[in-house]
Parts: sequence; structure tokens; C-alpha cells
Amino acid sequence: MIYYLSEDNSDFPLSAVLVAVTFVLAFIGFKCFAKYLPKDHGREFAVNGALSQGKPRGAGIILVSVFTLCSALFTKMSLEQVINLVLIYAAMMTGFLDDAAKVPWGELKKGLLDLGIAAGMAINFVAHNSGEVVLFGKTFEIPSVIYVILAIGLIWMSINVVNCTDGVDGLCGTLSLVSILLFMQIPALLGSVVDIETVVDSTVNVRFPSLVMISVLAAYLWFNCSPSLMLMGDAGSRALGVFIALMAMQSRHPFMFIPLVIVMILDGGLGLVKLTVRRVLHSKNFMDGIRTPLHDHARKLKGWSDTQVVIRFTLLQLVIGLVSLYLFV
Repeated sequence: MIYYLSEDNSDFPLSAVLVAVTFVLAFIGFKCFAKYLPKDHGREFAVNGALSQGKPRGAGIILVSVFTLCSALFTKMSLEQVINLVLIYAAMMTGFLDDAAKVPWGELKKGLLDLGIAAGMAINFVAHNSGEVVLFGKTFEIPSVIYVILAIGLIWMSINVVNCTDGVDGLCGTLSLVSILLFMQIPALLGSVVDIETVVDSTVNVRFPSLVMISVLAAYLWFNCSPSLMLMGDAGSRALGVFIALMAMQSRHPFMFIPLVIVMILDGGLGLVKLTVRRVLHSKNFMDGIRTPLHDHARKLKGWSDTQVVIRFTLLQLVIGLVSLYLFV
């Protein structure tokens, strides 16, 4: 809405207002409404899991609600953007209902819901965008059907690896913030390999929603830094996974998801690989020396504090991401 009232829809004053208003609204939201959230029961198998017991959980409902409201206020809305917001909110609600449930939902139920949201997001993207992607400086077109299949896999993976990193105070929010900041750099760097109209469209599609999400995450991290006062729960992490995958697709450089989210992929993804191989091959000793998620390995076996895990994982993501941007984009 406010986007259309600006004389220059991409000017910096609008961005400054966006950041300030979003941060303040999110801060007030977390401050005032966290007490109404369900309480965490502690995590039986997680390192220091008992420390989270009794804390408000499911703060993702505040995070995503403020994100949705401010996106509608400040970003360029279209049918595609409206559907994206609905699906991100749906991902949040599935997570929140799981957070609030007395008995956690089963893997099959959550997996099917994730698959449905991923399919909706992928089809919506292909319906409003070309399959043009950039890889190693070359532009090529992916057929729509193949793009949908690949996009579903990307979104599903993003939901799950981001969700798995939400086990240390500040880790999921900080890594997500860094990855979003890195994706924001891609449209400007693409100027040398794609036409300027594509760059402008990508900048509008990526920049303003990213600024909204970064501002909300900044407010959340104020309360979630160690020792945390609240937890985003599946409500936040699953919606963040959808959003990060969407940023990768809208940047026209979806393959950059791997280096720009590599720490979360390794942190959460290795656990999925370990579990899958052990179940399918009945190999009880596979990756026996590695505790997953990796943040638990670092804390339990390496003796890292929560703060050391967050800072070191974030620095690794930042360095790998910056190097990858300048090498491959």
C-alpha cells in the first residue's frame, strides 16, 4: 500500500521507514503477546533441552503475523505476492498448531503438509515467472514441469533444514538473517549477465520483503539471544524455510541456495541423512561418531557454549556466502 504512495518506489527513505516501523511493531508484538503463547515442555534428547522448559514457544506466530502485515503495507503487492504470503502464513500455522498440541504431530502428517505448501509455492512461482535461471554466469531456461519438481524439493528441504537449526538460542534467527542478507546482494550482481528489466524486477521482489523479514528477525533476536526469553518454535522456523527458498527462486539464482544456506544445510541436513540411511539400510553405526544436529555435536562433544555456536556458525555462513557470491555470481 505505502509502496505505491512513494514518488520513487525503490528509494531509500521508504526502506528506512519500512525497517523502523516493522522493527517497532515486531518488538511491541513480542513484548506484549509472548505471555499468551504455549509453554515449551523441554526437549528430551537435545543438549540443554531442559533449559527451554516453561519458556513461551511458538513466537513464530507473532513474527510471521507482523511480517505479513508489514509486507502488505510496504511491498509491491500482486496476486503472486498475495498467494506467497498466504502460503508462508499457512506454513507458520501448521507449525504453531504443532507447537501448541499436547501430543506432537507425527512425521508423516507434517511431511505431507510441508509437501502441500511446497507444491503450492512452486506452482505459484512458475505461473507468474519464467523458468530462467543463472548458473556460473550463464542464463538458461528450465521447463516449467521440471522447475516445479525442483522447486518443491528446494522448498521442502529448506523447511526441514531451517527447522532443525532451531535448537540453540539465537541460532536459527541469526543464520536466517545472514542468508537473507546474502540473497539480497544477488540482483545487483546479476546486472552484468541479465537484462536490466529483470534486475529491477528481482530487486523489487527480493529487497522489500527481505527488509521486512530482517527487521522482524532483528526484533525477535532481541528476546531470543542467549539466555532466551522466548522460542520461535516450528511456527517460525518452518515459515522461514519457505521464505528463504522463495528468495532463492526470486533471485533467479536458485542454485545459490546451497552455498548461501550451507551451514543450516549441514547442521540440520546431516541429521536427516543419518536418520534416512539408518532406517532404509538398517545401518545402526552410520555416522555413529557425529551427533546431530551439528550444533548439539559442537556443544556436547566439542564443549562449545551456546554463544560460541551461534557466532562461529554465523561467521562460517557469512564467509562462505560472500566468497560464493563473488565466485559464482
